[in-house]
Amino acid sequence: MTYAIRDLVWLFFVYSFAGWCIEVCYAAFRRRQFVNRGFVSSPLCPIYGVGAVLFAVFLPELTAEPFFLFLWGMVLASLLEYSTGMLMEKIFRKKLWDYSDIKLNLSGYICARYCLLWGLLAVVTMLFLNPLLLGFLKVIPRPVTLVVQWAAAALLSLDFALSAMAVLGLKVSARHLAQLSQGMQQTSRLLENKLTLGMQKRMAKSFPSIDRDAIIQELKEQKENAGAEARVFAQGCSFYKLVSLFFIGAFLGDITETIFCLATTGMLMSRSSVVYGPFSIVWGLGCALLTLFLYRYRTKSDGYIFAAGTLLGGVYEYVCSVFTELAFGTVFWDYSGFAFNLGGRVNLLYCFFWGIAAVVWLKLIYPLLSNLIEKLPLKTGRILCNCMIVFMILNMLLSSLALARYSQRLSVPGGIEAENALELYLDQHFTDERMERIYPNLKVVSQ
Repeated sequence: MTYAIRDLVWLFFVYSFAGWCIEVCYAAFRRRQFVNRGFVSSPLCPIYGVGAVLFAVFLPELTAEPFFLFLWGMVLASLLEYSTGMLMEKIFRKKLWDYSDIKLNLSGYICARYCLLWGLLAVVTMLFLNPLLLGFLKVIPRPVTLVVQWAAAALLSLDFALSAMAVLGLKVSARHLAQLSQGMQQTSRLLENKLTLGMQKRMAKSFPSIDRDAIIQELKEQKENAGAEARVFAQGCSFYKLVSLFFIGAFLGDITETIFCLATTGMLMSRSSVVYGPFSIVWGLGCALLTLFLYRYRTKSDGYIFAAGTLLGGVYEYVCSVFTELAFGTVFWDYSGFAFNLGGRVNLLYCFFWGIAAVVWLKLIYPLLSNLIEKLPLKTGRILCNCMIVFMILNMLLSSLALARYSQRLSVPGGIEAENALELYLDQHFTDERMERIYPNLKVVSQ
């Protein structure tokens, strides 16, 4: 089943509302009172909507294989819940949900019980609810659909912005209290806003775990450590550390794949993801994401990291394959000839490679690279990273345009004449021969 954009928007709002109803009923059962459990004030829990959209985008081709649909739905949704939980903890300095008291949990963000439930929901939604729901919604006239969806999106955006202001108000309030304790009397105009205060009270009621004292304590610790951190570039698992690892991983990944292909096929071929430079975006993002998700578990056993790397790597590669096919109409790799493959997008052998790479990365390579990165002068490191970010953004943009134009040329026998200056530039500088040399394994998928 193919989902149009308007279908995905419907799924987002319908399942966000359904998730909100489930959360409210569960909270009412436990607390014996009505509590709005959503991050926003409207009757929506966006994490459920996002999960439904992820299922619809990445899992349609697995509907013929319920077991893999269940497995990948469970993994995909669990990663979403883990990422959201980690992000919310960064914002609130406290877990908004905590599964630490449930067996087989991971840092309290996810647990086996609800992971299995996510997998079951993936099967139910993809095989039964989505076809039924979208069949009903298609009866609604297109103009009405557009008006309702745009209005709902606008209201949700406004609601989210106000909720974010409330979160900011909590932080400002904590900082204000910390300053008062030191004799510094200041006022916060943001907290004088009755609407913001009302939303803060609602969020504090919805998520009792939010603790201002924890925010105050962290602000004090940040102030105490500010002097030492200011002298070290990219300390810990920081933004600039992840950016640096992305570029290093992208370069090393390209070189590794090139050598591997040379050793196994006897052919020297490009493995780059972009038109300029030996950079594999898949490997770069993989290194950054592995570090982000597994940094806190770097002291765990090799077996633990291998299992996590195998799982994360497989999901990541599958998602990248689906995304590039949807975005560019091209397939950059095809594992159909391998045993134990899933739709040609991933195979068990390469998933094991991801697991081995995770162990080698966290136990051997990361500590060495981290020390080297932190030795860069603070100003030099930031300038270098910022320049590389700009370069890669432009490189990826140009690569995307070149790929789109290349796919367009191949879609019609004899090619399509350029209609503007940009297409003419792409045709002249990124010919079919050059694109085939940069992307030797690329396949154009008919849309």
